[in-house]
Amino acid sequence: MGDLPAGPDAVRGRRVLVGDELVPATVLIDRGVVTGIEAYDHPVDGVVLEAPEPAYVLPGVVDTHVHVNEPGRTEWEGFETGTTAALLGGVTTLIDMPLNSVPPTTTVAGLRAKQEAARDRLAVDVGFWGGAVPGNLDDLEPLWAAGVMGFKCFLSPSGVEEFGHLDADQLTAAMREVARLDALLVVHAEDPVVLDRAPSRPGPAYADFLASRPDEAETAAIAQVVRTARETGARVHLLHLSSARALDLVADAKAEGLPLTAETCPHYLCLAAETIPDGDGAFKCCPPIRDEGNRDALWAALLDGVIDVVVTDHSPATVAEKTRGGGDLQQAWGGIAGLQVGFTAVAHEARLRGIGIEQVSRWMSQGTADLVGLGGEDGEGGEGPDRKGRIAVGADADLVLFDPDAEQVVEAARLAHRNPVSAYDGRRLTGRVVQTVVRGRTDGPDHRWGRQLTRRSDSR
Repeated sequence: MGDLPAGPDAVRGRRVLVGDELVPATVLIDRGVVTGIEAYDHPVDGVVLEAPEPAYVLPGVVDTHVHVNEPGRTEWEGFETGTTAALLGGVTTLIDMPLNSVPPTTTVAGLRAKQEAARDRLAVDVGFWGGAVPGNLDDLEPLWAAGVMGFKCFLSPSGVEEFGHLDADQLTAAMREVARLDALLVVHAEDPVVLDRAPSRPGPAYADFLASRPDEAETAAIAQVVRTARETGARVHLLHLSSARALDLVADAKAEGLPLTAETCPHYLCLAAETIPDGDGAFKCCPPIRDEGNRDALWAALLDGVIDVVVTDHSPATVAEKTRGGGDLQQAWGGIAGLQVGFTAVAHEARLRGIGIEQVSRWMSQGTADLVGLGGEDGEGGEGPDRKGRIAVGADADLVLFDPDAEQVVEAARLAHRNPVSAYDGRRLTGRVVQTVVRGRTDGPDHRWGRQLTRRSDSR
């Protein structure tokens, strides 16, 4: 894409997150990379971006669970709208899921189609997951060689027929291949047998929808994942953990030394079943948003390190898909559109619980960057220039200026993602992204300087 145009030579703030501490500092930038972290009053021969009081200067958010859907379902979301929403929400890097695009990213040809669709449309840096589906075992190694960040699979139907789910034997085979490649398998863990026998009453009642996706669907599937990880030695990551009843399984697997990590999402941390209105498809997701006590337990698990990271699982759809069935939640498409709002929502809720922004950043920037190999081992960086998720010399100058005291009311119609549907619509939040810096650039949502990232940290 050529050289980046010139940006600020430094970002200065009274509360800059360096390591685990908020300190007064001047962050020096050259050619999109942090070249120094100096005292607040350090002289700069060039343009300085001053963080307004009382804003924090934080590492850009790295969201490793985003459904862009282009090509094939671009009317749901596309690279231009999705990455613009990301930029406005403080997300400087996102990793795109291998569905719901057509073709899915389950072959190298599918990956190339995705990369071509993204060309010159990115407001932030974007990497790609590959998919593990029935019949594509031989495609995993070529996808890994082509630079995907890892592989996603479902243990229950995904909702789209071009991305099938793995049975027990197929999961074992995929994990053996993932272990051989020293890759990462990320798993949508709901058990299809449990889902099939759960009551599935049509209608608008959220309680009925919740009953159709019981906790047992997650606990049974996670137990299977743990057994298979133990058998194969594969690195595995549990996606969008919603049920607190699965936490002991995760904690025990970690205590055993299995290479297993887990994520949860802003909607599970900020919303609760008791307050969800009936018939509103904006709140439908799988696995579902559960009760208030469950929400408290997820927060505790984050603080205890049982859950490792927080990601949005931005999974938007058209208004027609979200309202399919006229309020029948069994028919509406499941997915929460939260890319632009997720970081602020979590920061807001964390503050109410007395949790500092340093910890939120660790969950949503450093931890996620490290999960996909973009952060470098132990904060020292990997090969190439693509160090993400921290403010450090040699890291990409991906920064977010965040005012923790500014208040806002979310308006779905004013969010940048393609369709004006959001579970956060009307929600009052304390905190606002003031400015997002992507590799030293502050062009705003109309710029298209985002890079396509691969696991080897090269770019196109």
